[in-house]
Amino acid sequence: MNRRYFLGAALSAVAAPAFAKKQTERPRVLAFHHLHTEERIAVTYRVGDHYQRSALQEVNHFFRDFRTGDQVAIDPQLLDLLYDVKIHLGDVDARFDVLSGYRSPRTNKMLRETSGGVAKNSLHLTGQAIDVRFPDLPTRYIRDAAIALGRGGVGYYRRSDFVHLDTGSVRRWGA
Repeated sequence: MNRRYFLGAALSAVAAPAFAKKQTERPRVLAFHHLHTEERIAVTYRVGDHYQRSALQEVNHFFRDFRTGDQVAIDPQLLDLLYDVKIHLGDVDARFDVLSGYRSPRTNKMLRETSGGVAKNSLHLTGQAIDVRFPDLPTRYIRDAAIALGRGGVGYYRRSDFVHLDTGSVRRWGA
């Protein structure tokens, strides 16, 4: 047995468990219902470490500003956050109800003028924020799961019954 063969066999033995783990890793699937457009989608947005380009494009369209039709690239880390929230809650089949994804500057300005609590430089403007709830679970559970994950911003709007999640700095409000 020569040295190259031995090194190759040794490396294969060491890498095999890692490779097997990658092959059996569960694809990341998210399901959404947009409450303003009544659209529904379920997408496998990531397999292993690889984001699925066509699924991300579908998400970009789904999370578009429903008032103007404008869309932007949604931060894939926002999808990871949503996925981790549903896993943290123990429901791999959970469907998120979406109230707001991307907001165009025009829509954000209009909302700032007509309602309170809308940030001038909202992360909705850059595809890094979403307002969600589950149809059959109190929103405080989403809030608590997101806070426990310790990633991004978490805004709790109890009276309006939704949670704002974003991929900005770690912070929380309305809790």
